[in-house]
Amino acid sequence: MSDISIHELEAAINFWRARSPSSGDELVLCKEASALSKPYALLIVQRRQTLSLDRLDAVARQAWESYVRLNNSL
Repeated sequence: MSDISIHELEAAINFWRARSPSSGDELVLCKEASALSKPYALLIVQRRQTLSLDRLDAVARQAWESYVRLNNSL
């Protein structure tokens, strides 16, 4: 499995935030950005630069794979 850098994860979160901005009075993140924000926060807390793709849960993995597919088609 390949690794995802913290910068790539941040780019994916920003992609989803631009595609589906926060909503409501609480400014809730879209499902994809929210799912990717958890592993992103872990990288920050653990002071790591990369995360193995297989460490993503199902929702985060789907968000990541969709981001990669959509980003590559631009």
